[in-house]
Amino acid sequence: MKNSVATHYTHGQLLDRILGGVEAIGKTPASVTVDDLAPVDEFHIGGRQASEEFISQLELSAENHVLDVGCGIGGTSRFVANRFGCRVTGIDLTHEFVSTGQSLCDWVGLTGRVKLTQGDATAMPFSDERFDAAFMLHVGMNIANKAGLFAEVYRLIKPGAVFGVYDVMQTSDEVLNYPVPWSSTPDTSALATREQYIEALGLAGFDLIKMRDRREFAAQFFAETRKHMEAAGGTPPLGVHIAMGESAAVKISNMVENIASGRVSPVEIIVCKANH
Repeated sequence: MKNSVATHYTHGQLLDRILGGVEAIGKTPASVTVDDLAPVDEFHIGGRQASEEFISQLELSAENHVLDVGCGIGGTSRFVANRFGCRVTGIDLTHEFVSTGQSLCDWVGLTGRVKLTQGDATAMPFSDERFDAAFMLHVGMNIANKAGLFAEVYRLIKPGAVFGVYDVMQTSDEVLNYPVPWSSTPDTSALATREQYIEALGLAGFDLIKMRDRREFAAQFFAETRKHMEAAGGTPPLGVHIAMGESAAVKISNMVENIASGRVSPVEIIVCKANH
């Protein structure tokens, strides 16, 4: 499944497409900012607003070294480093996402604070208790071994550290409409219910702090996005459609319909690793 997941996300010309979008908004790699890149950087439901509201709950500070699990092109890593001043290490299975993301870090001057690594989130090449916090956004839908994933995050963060999960979770037994942003077919999708997430997190040793369903927020986000696109007469120069390739419109349309029909919902879960 890992190879097919990486293949699903591989674009081939991602950095070139982003550069074209940057130039279309009148910027260059030397002048573009983290906020300019937000529309293409935040590859999850709710974009930058979702990141703001989710990450703020982790109470990060400039002294922290934070792990971004399934970092994609590093958008949330750059946002966190820029907003909170901390160091961020990201890991992602897709080589093109990591190489593109590191280039974008160079563009916005964050190479010293953001380091992206290609690798498997269930077997990360980092030492025990290295990180002060961890987060993942829209990652678990591609990882069947949630117990292994969460045990690995538990190993890597310090006692007392917080781990935030923001994933699309299964909310009914109805079959989804595919393709969706994380998978073209059901065999590369690893959806789970919030109860299964809580169970896997608990088995890893985490204590639940809070959980929040974001279905209403998602519906509002998609409605506003559609309104902006209609007003602008099409997709913006920079947006998550770039990373999704030619089938972006149908993937997004299916996801909106799957959420509206109650099959899935974006959910936040915040947990803590107990102090020894």
